[in-house]
Amino acid sequence: MRVHPYLTGQAPAPTPVAQTLLPGLPLFARGKVREIYDLGDRLLLVASDRISAFDVVMNEPIPGKGIVLTTLSAYWFEATAGFMPSHYISIDPADFPAGLRPYSDLLDGRAMLVKKAERVDVECVVRGYISGSAWAEYINSGTVAGMQMPEGLRESAKFPQPIFTPATKSSSGHDINISIEEMSKLLGAELTQTLVRKSIDLYSFAEKRARARGIILADTKFEFGLLDGKPILIDEVCTPDSSRFWPADQYRPGGAQPSFDKQYLRDYLLSTGWNREPPPPTLPSEIITRTAEKYREAFTRITGS
Repeated sequence: MRVHPYLTGQAPAPTPVAQTLLPGLPLFARGKVREIYDLGDRLLLVASDRISAFDVVMNEPIPGKGIVLTTLSAYWFEATAGFMPSHYISIDPADFPAGLRPYSDLLDGRAMLVKKAERVDVECVVRGYISGSAWAEYINSGTVAGMQMPEGLRESAKFPQPIFTPATKSSSGHDINISIEEMSKLLGAELTQTLVRKSIDLYSFAEKRARARGIILADTKFEFGLLDGKPILIDEVCTPDSSRFWPADQYRPGGAQPSFDKQYLRDYLLSTGWNREPPPPTLPSEIITRTAEKYREAFTRITGS
């Protein structure tokens, strides 16, 4: 796996990239933080430095964020290859089609060449600890994703076993938690059972590896696609955008935890009284800088780079 010099401290953060434009290359899709380009039977995923919170994209990019997301995903795709095949091919520009060479400097570190698959439209969330929206639901109803939980749980407490809480996207782009039964109605029982099992296996593996590096992987989401009728892992894996990372040496159940993910940004936004609807508030420079530092530290701790 190629590692960009920014991530090893050998280069400063590159100029923030708010959006990528590759003239002459068909745009397959544009997400909240990525542009996806169509290469026939393959796709090129290019991570910008945009950041979203509460499903709203901020006006200010986070320097180096796209490089962290891409390289950390590549790390996990390679590490979990024995558990689940994935769409991952390479993040090395030398492996990209020759027509992309004029864009090598832009793509270096933030682009991933992948196999094209049919996306499964359910997000597979695995929670090892109760936090965020799961905690908010629990204190209101005693449930998480509609499942009854034991009484007396404290915020950030560890579940006896990881739990699977699938979600879908509404037309407005917001996550909607669904039950495993509802997931089965959407995808079929066999595929659902496979994705539940694989998601928990992937989480357990990643949580153990992260813990060995002093990081608690509190929860994460996986996305899957179908290639030749068989499920594969797609999108991103265990990044600060898709996960909660807590420093293990500071873990204290009973309240919110310090983090190496965008919870820092979420906490700032909540402190402003923002209603979580566009337009978002302006991010101060110290929030931008500290968020960038947290993303890079998550990568450094987990990978040992």
